[in-house]
Amino acid sequence: MNQNPDALLVLPRLRVQNANCISSPLTWGFPAMSAILGFVHALERKIKHRYNDLSFCGVGVICHRFEAQIYSPERGDKVFRLTRNPLNKKGESPSFAEEGRAHITMSLLIQVKSDAYNELNLSQREELAQDILKTAQGLRLAGGSILPLFTKKLTARLSDWDATGDALKAELRRLLPGFLLTSKEDLLNERTIELQTINPEATSFDALLDLSSINHEPIITEEDAEVVEWQVRKKPGWIVPIPVGYRSISECYDAGQVLNARDTETPFSFVECIYSLGQWISPHRLTDTKNIFWRHEADVAKGLYRCICS
Repeated sequence: MNQNPDALLVLPRLRVQNANCISSPLTWGFPAMSAILGFVHALERKIKHRYNDLSFCGVGVICHRFEAQIYSPERGDKVFRLTRNPLNKKGESPSFAEEGRAHITMSLLIQVKSDAYNELNLSQREELAQDILKTAQGLRLAGGSILPLFTKKLTARLSDWDATGDALKAELRRLLPGFLLTSKEDLLNERTIELQTINPEATSFDALLDLSSINHEPIITEEDAEVVEWQVRKKPGWIVPIPVGYRSISECYDAGQVLNARDTETPFSFVECIYSLGQWISPHRLTDTKNIFWRHEADVAKGLYRCICS
């Protein structure tokens, strides 16, 4: 995918109602990056009907508000607020699949590639940005509905791409308060190596669980070796486990070969979820403009379909 965009599109403070917050078989919370990238890909396909050479080559996401639709019973853990469906013909409650929902306010920063962008004047660029925003509001984002913006002062912005990163930093500051989702795959690799020095059979999944859990460790002071103080191990930032794509667990079947597949015109493969580490960081704490934009990466030979951040 092209890494030299022509412009930066900002869709500020999108209010998403009832987004899916069950992001994978093992995690829940903010929607998976595959859902965010899927939304941007669908938006690109809609826009291409009117702007043929327009493409999106990277997405940054900032979360301003996350309100999970959960409640706490008198005794027990928190549970999702589920819908009450009408009774069936027998007067019984019909079976249903448990759904987790959340109300989210997020901003999207999208890298735009277009050969005709430099030929547009200021008015045409503003019109393009508003057209993209209007189209986005008619789509679903992670299964949720996009509500109108808070105020007319909030509007989509389209600006020239600045290779130095100064314009990007300025845009990020305009989106405060909020937290940017970045990748911490390097931290996961480092922790995996550390665990393997203790146990050679340790895997990256063991490292993921270790970094995602709350670990109490004994601290022994030199003054009194008999006194042990238990402390929670500090983490290098707001670290969270996140799903980052899929790995094939079967051969790739020809289109239409697998029964009941949703798409009968595309080759089909059974997959399982891939996990990694992410970090929520306030934009004003960024030291550079790396690890901001997410994009798809596919290695069909290895059966890897990932969301990577660079």
